[in-house]
Amino acid sequence: MIRVGAGIEIDESEIKEEFVRSSGPGGQNVNKVATAVQLRFDVAGSPSLPPEVRERLARLAGKRLTNDGVLVIEARRYRTQERNRQDAIERLVGLIRRATERPRLRRRTKPTASSVERRLKAKRHRSETKRARARAPQPDQ
Repeated sequence: MIRVGAGIEIDESEIKEEFVRSSGPGGQNVNKVATAVQLRFDVAGSPSLPPEVRERLARLAGKRLTNDGVLVIEARRYRTQERNRQDAIERLVGLIRRATERPRLRRRTKPTASSVERRLKAKRHRSETKRARARAPQPDQ
């Protein structure tokens, strides 16, 4: 079980890992050893996540979420399978933790009377500046 917090635990059987060859530095090792990990977590079908967390996680995942509702995290930062595996799980847990936080509701407020007055005064000043730049009317000849 992977403890996420806020009463959420994910069973390790819900996570699928596939090791693939990584790109980048590493010399011949890159061509021989599959160190990068692709972690797949079924967000849509997970019984561990409450519905509201599932929706927020889907929004946070963005293009990492497939059409089937599977979250794909690729970790290839390190040169060992184990470190990449840990990195992928940490990133998954971090995403789920962010999804558990309810977004704060924005309360609409009115601008203060002084801020409205400042804005209008600035607009008048700008208008006067531009009017002063205009050409003076030419007398009729």
